[in-house]
Amino acid sequence: MHPTPQTSISNSAALAPWETSMIEMFVRAASLIGLPRSIGEIYGLLFCARQPLTFDELEQRLGISRGSVSQGLKLLRQLGAVKLQYIAGNRKDHYVPELSMKRLVRGFVRDQFSPHIESGESRIDQVRVLLDDERDSALREHALQRLSTLDTWQRRFQRLLPIMMAALGGAKFLENQSDQEDTVI
Repeated sequence: MHPTPQTSISNSAALAPWETSMIEMFVRAASLIGLPRSIGEIYGLLFCARQPLTFDELEQRLGISRGSVSQGLKLLRQLGAVKLQYIAGNRKDHYVPELSMKRLVRGFVRDQFSPHIESGESRIDQVRVLLDDERDSALREHALQRLSTLDTWQRRFQRLLPIMMAALGGAKFLENQSDQEDTVI
């Protein structure tokens, strides 16, 4: 018999050991990309669930606050990682996970990376304007070299991003393509 893995999920008694282990994988993944623990817990439980879960079921099974569930579902829906599913005769919202890696990555890139890339260009321009007022020519030259490095990094990332998306099967992630064309990866 294998020992139960250590976990900090509050209400692990309501979860099977395999669910707890899988949820911990999503918690670690969320942490790697700078998202709160509750995001990984919510997505992980939905990923494990055989049927769509309600807000109350998420709160009870995970043992996390209503606020954490509310904020987590809001962000996950914004990223396209969680969808609502209609259940006939039931007025509560039911949630299911997005299972297509392409759609998950596309949503994350669209909402997390793209705004930073777009604002990066204008920020570099703003710094360049500020450097016009720098009186110390050696310091200005040093800062312009560093700014040039940032500019190069940004251009490289802009070229790398479509390649990464293509590797995940989402080469057209910036276009408005139909979700019906996507397949689960």
